[in-house]
Amino acid sequence: MSSRLDRLLGARLPGPPGAARRGPFRDGAFSSPLHSERRAARVGVWLGLAFAVCFVTGLISHLIQNPPGWFVWPASPVWLYRVTQGVHVATGLAAIPLLLAKLWTVYPKLFEWPPAGSPSRAVSRLSILVLVGASVMQLLTGLVNISEWYPWGFFFTAAHYWTGWIAIGAVLVHVGAKAPEIRRGLARRGSPGAAAGLTPEQAHERAGVDAAAEAAPVSRRAFVLATGLGVGAVTLTTVGQTLTPLSPVSLFAPREPGVGPQGLPVRQTARAAGTESVGADYRLVVDGPQRLELTLDDLAAFPQRTVRLPITCVEGWSADATWTGVRLGDLLEEAGLPRETEVTVESLQTGGLYRVSTVAPPHARSPLTLLATGVNGERLSPDHGYPVRLIAPNRPGVMQTKWVAQVTPA
Repeated sequence: MSSRLDRLLGARLPGPPGAARRGPFRDGAFSSPLHSERRAARVGVWLGLAFAVCFVTGLISHLIQNPPGWFVWPASPVWLYRVTQGVHVATGLAAIPLLLAKLWTVYPKLFEWPPAGSPSRAVSRLSILVLVGASVMQLLTGLVNISEWYPWGFFFTAAHYWTGWIAIGAVLVHVGAKAPEIRRGLARRGSPGAAAGLTPEQAHERAGVDAAAEAAPVSRRAFVLATGLGVGAVTLTTVGQTLTPLSPVSLFAPREPGVGPQGLPVRQTARAAGTESVGADYRLVVDGPQRLELTLDDLAAFPQRTVRLPITCVEGWSADATWTGVRLGDLLEEAGLPRETEVTVESLQTGGLYRVSTVAPPHARSPLTLLATGVNGERLSPDHGYPVRLIAPNRPGVMQTKWVAQVTPA
């Protein structure tokens, strides 16, 4: 059975008629030596590394927001999520010029004729279609998302997560299928590895291609330099939304740290959440054996703490701020609950995907976790969560619930 399948998959399909060998389909239509196995392999390594970093850091963010029972995310160091999510977005943006360079090195293969010389080749080309489609969708929708433009009807977060799995799976399949070609492409010119699997005629032709690459109008070095400059330019002009010393030169960053009400960017306004007007009847409810219903004056009577914490958005921007309020652990203890109790925090807003968040034990008991009433020496503005908001170390901004109404054991 296996031998029959091998014969079927390896069967040669008939070649094209001479009339079809025109334009880009003719032999020698793409003569640039930069469309080479060597160049495709080397660009592919950098692109593969970028995809791996994006996948791991994106998976971390997903697990923090949707934790399975085995996953524990620590409260310290307080800057860890700022780094992982900043790297996720910066690497995703840098992967765009890398993907374009990779596609440029291999696009002549689109015009191979016949499109598949055998059934196995047809399967291989279909897998590449999945790889390219998933990669383009992942990077393009990520770029559109951080720009806060949603021209689609699907939920971005779920689509981005599952497309990430498809893309990384397609990368692994592609690497496995192309392993011999990748090894040859990565081997040094003139080494035994570079010539492995090649006939003497092919090795001679390869040497000629390598020599022609340096004499071509666009040399190999120029191609590498242009790709590197593209990646560097994209990174330099966007990474300042996380790496604040570079914010003055990050002209294309969707957010600039320090710009917004009270010196902080805002993702969702009080108007959008329907929480612009909070009356004198406001009460913060902390449910427990000794249920608390606290006015703002009651909160002010608790010991007030001040902490310096970053707020980090899943879109990649982050900014430091000084927060003032009451420790969540103090309120839990006052309500008769252990400080490490896992709780849910509910917002006054009546809708939205993130109106409720869960505070796990490492964050609930952290002395840095506050129900804050002030930021940067001022009372919270409505857009930053007046009258009370949650601020905890090492968590995504979407989980730092604003306009807090109730705290309940999970």
